[in-house]
Amino acid sequence: MSTVPASFPASMQAIVAREPGDASVLALAERPVPMPGAGEVLLRVRAAGINRPDIMQRQGIARPAPGVTDVLGLEVCGEVAACGPGVDSALLGQRRMALVPGGGYAPWCVAAVAHSFAVPARRTDAEAAALPEGLFTVWHNLFELGRLAMGETVLIHGAAGGIGTLAVQMAHAAGCTVIVTARDAARFAALEALGADLAVCWPTTDFVQACLDFTGGRGVDVVLDIVGGDYVRRNLQAMAFGGRHVSLSFMQGSAVTVELLTLMQRQLSLHSSTMRPQTHFEKARMAQALARHVLPLLESGRIAPRLHASLPLAQAAQAHGLLESGQVFGKLVLVP
Repeated sequence: MSTVPASFPASMQAIVAREPGDASVLALAERPVPMPGAGEVLLRVRAAGINRPDIMQRQGIARPAPGVTDVLGLEVCGEVAACGPGVDSALLGQRRMALVPGGGYAPWCVAAVAHSFAVPARRTDAEAAALPEGLFTVWHNLFELGRLAMGETVLIHGAAGGIGTLAVQMAHAAGCTVIVTARDAARFAALEALGADLAVCWPTTDFVQACLDFTGGRGVDVVLDIVGGDYVRRNLQAMAFGGRHVSLSFMQGSAVTVELLTLMQRQLSLHSSTMRPQTHFEKARMAQALARHVLPLLESGRIAPRLHASLPLAQAAQAHGLLESGQVFGKLVLVP
């Protein structure tokens, strides 16, 4: 049965995009407090992570699935305030971090228990809110689609971002050699502390040649790319025989030209995915894998989110502008 107190507020102030546009279209709006359905909990949000898919939703490029709230936000940390049907009431009061289909930029948010985790005691609310989207994305793309294995070499573009900083740590923890690209050489020491074996300043250095030199001409086994455009062709040049290329985003464009003969002769493969359209059951499966393989690393401190800043929920527009500026190293979170 549901455990939803009748005294809960009926409405709340949450962040929505009034219309497609730049960060200035974000505003507080009144929305009903959501109620948890079967297998769900209502979280009193303590912090919400900011991700590039939020920006794409704000711009009108990506839209929530039918029936999903227009409130932005795909990952949260919060205290369980109510349980839907079928959920153990023992979870009430527990801190949980969750991947959600929307609704994170708000004081209250509904999350599927199967897509959430108890927050490790050593992690703050802001740190926990910065984790779910990155954990699911890196696990599925780098280790499931990319099949990255111990002893292999991976090239990670955009390593200073929220996804990138987690990918570096997870690849390093898996016993892999990690090459990263970043815009600012001032970040190299911090990236190396996270587990990077080689950092390449892409505005001044040819990353293809740097990868080939570092691997003795062999190339890298896996590429994790957020750039798209002409980077895909260059990434293929940096890859070893049998290498796997995984696309997470396309900041330089989604249209690419690929020479199929190159793929065939060197047995290269191209993969891509986005997390939002994944089914409930696929996300639940990934969550189970993360609980087995990655959560222990978070609990021990071998993996940790890198926070750039926490901002009040009402400053969501400023936070989006900061993320789009390219100056963020790690993650931004909003605090209601």
